[in-house]
Amino acid sequence: MSRLATAPGDLLAAGEQYLERIGQADEFGAVDLVLGLLGDGVPAESLLLELIAPAQRRVGELWAANRWSVAREHGATAVSERAIAAIAAKARPEPALGRITVACTDGEYHALPTRLLAEVLRLRGWRVDFLGASVPGPHLITHLHQTGPDAVALGCALPTRLPRAHATLTACQAVGVPVIVGGSGFGADGRFARLLGADGWAATADAAADRLADTGLPAFPSPRDTLAHLSDEEYTLLTRRRGDLLTGAMATLTAAYPPMAAYTAQQLESTAEDLGHILDFLSAALYVDDTGLFTDFIAWTTGVLLARAVPANAVKAGLRIFHDELRDFPRARLMLIQAIEAAHGADVELEI
Repeated sequence: MSRLATAPGDLLAAGEQYLERIGQADEFGAVDLVLGLLGDGVPAESLLLELIAPAQRRVGELWAANRWSVAREHGATAVSERAIAAIAAKARPEPALGRITVACTDGEYHALPTRLLAEVLRLRGWRVDFLGASVPGPHLITHLHQTGPDAVALGCALPTRLPRAHATLTACQAVGVPVIVGGSGFGADGRFARLLGADGWAATADAAADRLADTGLPAFPSPRDTLAHLSDEEYTLLTRRRGDLLTGAMATLTAAYPPMAAYTAQQLESTAEDLGHILDFLSAALYVDDTGLFTDFIAWTTGVLLARAVPANAVKAGLRIFHDELRDFPRARLMLIQAIEAAHGADVELEI
């Protein structure tokens, strides 16, 4: 029986120490901690999934609550990457299974969860080619031709990357390589993985490893005509008009939301970024025809902005501007109406 099973309290306490060290960008301290636990008999997979992964989720929560800066969050993630590398260097099982290519979809830079998957697969006996963040689809296909893997594991943390993920997984399948996908971008229940025709989906790294080892791929059949809604061209037209919509929204919002008159240049830049994210998530929701994808994002981002003293009215004002501008986009307008309601419901203090 592993130490994880016999002394979970020890690992929980170690998790608090680990979070403290990565929060201080203490690379040596974090690496010493995980290697010490590994030497004490804690399984490498447990360290990856029960120590490092929860700490990184906590890092995200602390950033969302405005308790950690972006710089501190980035520093903590960089230290975790080194800790993962240190564990991988110590635990080197001989490959006994097939070959898996692991990559983040094009435009996806949240690589740490996908790196965790790569290391879990290595520990389970797979030969793994980890290609890292934001791998362009054509280059991934070239790699598949050169290496001939048994499957591709594709990570996507942000739903805004789903259209590119769809193109990539379709291209992989076209050259005869099945694709298992994961990451929050595909939905907590994997519904977007099914919609876009992935051969398999897993919520966690260990679940993905189990599926690949026990059942292989494909795990469910590719859908047919599930993207028929794209024939209305709302997604295509919205993506083409993104720049003009963003410019117009900034001008209109300045007049509609008086506090913006006193914004600094940095605050104006942040506002433009927030409006851009709204358009990107709206585009993704149109692509998969899922209003919940958009309203969940609006509720979350409203909470994040509240933690930074930006009232929900600012979010709702931006949503109304886009609603009024997109007069010929019935699906988008309906999503925006429901998003305004979601922002209103999220008009509470964010507590972490």
